[in-house]
Amino acid sequence: MLVLTRRPGESIRIGDEISVLVLEIQRGQVKVAIDAPREIPVHRQEVYELVQRENVKAAQQGSDDDPADLWRGERKGKR
Repeated sequence: MLVLTRRPGESIRIGDEISVLVLEIQRGQVKVAIDAPREIPVHRQEVYELVQRENVKAAQQGSDDDPADLWRGERKGKR
């Protein structure tokens, strides 16, 4: 893990396409601006973890679905 110190107004580059700018530091919080291409998802850690859990749950629930029911927009046992 790389650890860097930055002051407000200073930035960090990640590769050629991502820039992280420190906007302000106030009362123990750091406000940052992230400039990245639209195709690169950027999430807060807790949101990323929630999305991952929901994806796993959806994949597990969907494994017993009949593809024909999915095509018709129905779920097994729910008509």
